[in-house]
Amino acid sequence: MKGFGRGPPRLRWWFGLVGVCLLLMFMAASFPQLRSKFLTSAPFLCVKDEFRTRCPPVAGSASLWENPRIATKDWRACAEEIPDNYQPPPGDDGGNGYIGIIAEGGLNQQRISIINAVAVARILNCTLILPVFKQDSIWKDSTQFADVFDVDHFINYLKADVRIIREPPNWIPHHKVFYSSIGFTIKNIPKYASAEFYIQNVLPRIKEKKLMSLKPFVDRLGYENVPLEINKLRCRVNYHALKFLSETEQMADILVSRMHNRTGKPHPFMALHLRFEKGMVGLSFCDFVGTREEKAALREYRKKEWPRRFKNDTIMWKEALCKRKQGKCPMEPGEISLVLKAMGYTKDSQIYVASGPVYGGDTRMRPLQRMFPNLVRKDDLASKEELAPFQKHVTSLAALDFLVCLKSDVYVMTHGGNFAKLIIGARRYHGHAQKSIKPNKGLMAYALGDPYMSWPRFMHQVAEMHQGRTGLPEATFPGYDIWENPLSPCMCSSTRAMIP
Repeated sequence: MKGFGRGPPRLRWWFGLVGVCLLLMFMAASFPQLRSKFLTSAPFLCVKDEFRTRCPPVAGSASLWENPRIATKDWRACAEEIPDNYQPPPGDDGGNGYIGIIAEGGLNQQRISIINAVAVARILNCTLILPVFKQDSIWKDSTQFADVFDVDHFINYLKADVRIIREPPNWIPHHKVFYSSIGFTIKNIPKYASAEFYIQNVLPRIKEKKLMSLKPFVDRLGYENVPLEINKLRCRVNYHALKFLSETEQMADILVSRMHNRTGKPHPFMALHLRFEKGMVGLSFCDFVGTREEKAALREYRKKEWPRRFKNDTIMWKEALCKRKQGKCPMEPGEISLVLKAMGYTKDSQIYVASGPVYGGDTRMRPLQRMFPNLVRKDDLASKEELAPFQKHVTSLAALDFLVCLKSDVYVMTHGGNFAKLIIGARRYHGHAQKSIKPNKGLMAYALGDPYMSWPRFMHQVAEMHQGRTGLPEATFPGYDIWENPLSPCMCSSTRAMIP
């Protein structure tokens, strides 16, 4: 053995080959047991690894339309489970007082405001006045809570958590101008404030006046600095208490049924959330392919709408390039068409497009339309008469898109935002068997911008980048978003997933 390393080359090669063969035999014998133990014992969780999301391996072939069944049985929704020692809400005396909020923005921003308002009312042991919707400055929509959500279900479902009344109490002279009265308003609540902040800074004012409105109220409650039961309550509100009106639910079911049967036989369909409206393109301050005239018009639009953010073209171009590499730019219709094609979806795939008017119109949509001709919107699936009741409120139309995306076999987003977060989070919470594809826009920017990349190489890149981005539960991390990842506070490990 002393001279083994100095033996003839052929002999050393032979011994090396024998060693490799023995190692492979050992791995072949032990790997099935190790793999089986890993799959059946540990809860199935995806983990973020820098730019990638990595998931444990699963048995069986991959499917375009659903996640592997073995990966969908380890976690279950449990936000409805209330502990025995749960304190009841205040009675008719109102508890520590009454609070109200004005929910601003679009449907999904308003939804988050409502959820947080319930949570704050619980933290402060106050009675919540049914939230008021502020008229959206962009859509000029005057929708109120009862025009979108089932008020009776909302109040009754949460009666064990928070007392909710429909209007401000009439025992105070200012009750009709409650939301515009400076004396009854608490401002300057920091973003993602803690439960302790509300107890120390907001509760004394409410106890003094007995009636206060909180504004602005967008993202005014944190995720990690509140008790676990409060985050669990937010999930109860989001996934159970906030129920759309029955006519909206019924119309959405009709749209889903028609998508499933467009060809005369049952088939799956994809909901594509295409965030490429003019406002989104302008606000992103990203650079996009287009003619000189288009770029000049977009430059003037940005200068008019966001004068404080507008800078000279040289600086803006450098920032736009940096944003694209960081994955902060909405994907163009042509870009997402290439990604879907590389994933394996064919021209026969049925796709429901959820979006407003696309910036650039038919010209911008043409690459996507040619590659996937079976693109439809709700206007193509339903008659004008069927959609007429929902035309009164922009938020009602948005609710239809929300529900169709929620119930689709595959949901694909092209940019972030509250809509995408709420959809992905709900699909995770309700079983995560359905795929929710979140393109890796940062890494895709490099692949799409490489003029020398072949199609087979591009397909490999797409498959590798998105293997773990299909909506399976992810381990929580500092700064996680509860709307997109409700795992820790709202989902529980199933019996089969528990390690003995």
